[in-house]
Amino acid sequence: MARRPSSTSAAKAFTRAYQRSMKALTTATLRNQRRIAGQVQRAAAEHLKPPRGPGDWLAGAALGPGGARRYHLYRPPDMQVGERLPLLVMLHGCGQTGRDFAASTRMNLLAARERFFVLYPEQDRIAHPHGCWNWYDRRFGKADAEAATVMAAVDQACVLYPVDRERVAVAGLSAGAGMAALMATRYPVRFRALAMHSGVAPGAARSPATALGAMRGRHVPPMPATAVGKAMGAAAVFATLPPLLILHGDADLVVSASNALSTAEVWAAATGAQPGVVRTVQRGKRHAMRVTEFKRKGRTFVMLCEVAGLGHAWSGGAPRLPFSDAAGPNASRLIWAFVSKQFKAAAAA
Repeated sequence: MARRPSSTSAAKAFTRAYQRSMKALTTATLRNQRRIAGQVQRAAAEHLKPPRGPGDWLAGAALGPGGARRYHLYRPPDMQVGERLPLLVMLHGCGQTGRDFAASTRMNLLAARERFFVLYPEQDRIAHPHGCWNWYDRRFGKADAEAATVMAAVDQACVLYPVDRERVAVAGLSAGAGMAALMATRYPVRFRALAMHSGVAPGAARSPATALGAMRGRHVPPMPATAVGKAMGAAAVFATLPPLLILHGDADLVVSASNALSTAEVWAAATGAQPGVVRTVQRGKRHAMRVTEFKRKGRTFVMLCEVAGLGHAWSGGAPRLPFSDAAGPNASRLIWAFVSKQFKAAAAA
């Protein structure tokens, strides 16, 4: 007759099995932690890695009412003693970093050739989990606080590097376009030009709920000139707003293309500009675009470019990158051509 194992033997067997399980679990946990740590380190290294091309990729941080924000500044190569260069502020969209935006737009390559600085402020994921600028949150002051913090980064760049303060412009994509417009209305004398790519009309939202409606083409701000100041913010009243370039795809499923015309009408009303004849422009096999210029006394204060077949992506951006469409007209070149023209016009005024 077989002897039944004693309770002591069973307890020892259970203990050994438990210890083996815990050892395996500990080994697997440590292996997983090392794997995650390696991924984080590689992601951090990729984030700090300079985009391809000549010049310097300089890291910094600025502190303002909205907290601290990191930034990178691109400095073109072979700077000469005493040389002062223009500055273009580039504000990324949701889900992007400053480096992502630089890689997608390839603005640094253009800056190396045309000789200008590029500043890439970066949203903190604590401030927004998806990396979106809070351009819409004016009801509780978060939007103005972030705009002031980005402005602190601009001021810091102007102090630390030989920036020509009379030649500063701001541009952005999507949420970055909204923040760029907010900055231009809050600090209109600081910027000579503004470029909005796939953004929401200024004054169309004041909270997260109204921002979603504005992205779908609702909550369009009033068009009469008497209401423009209220729609865009107090700093825009009695101030000369910088000329505006608008780029938007008519196939954008994230931000309704109706925002492009709304933005143009708001800005034109604020600057007293009148629309001209719509013309179609196409370069090679790239997407065609409908161009409307709003002028006052012969000077263009708003240029609206509606790109056929373009979705929610940087037109003419680097291929195979998120939020980038290589088949569109080159937005980076269009922006710099517009900005540099405004620099010359301001200097001649």
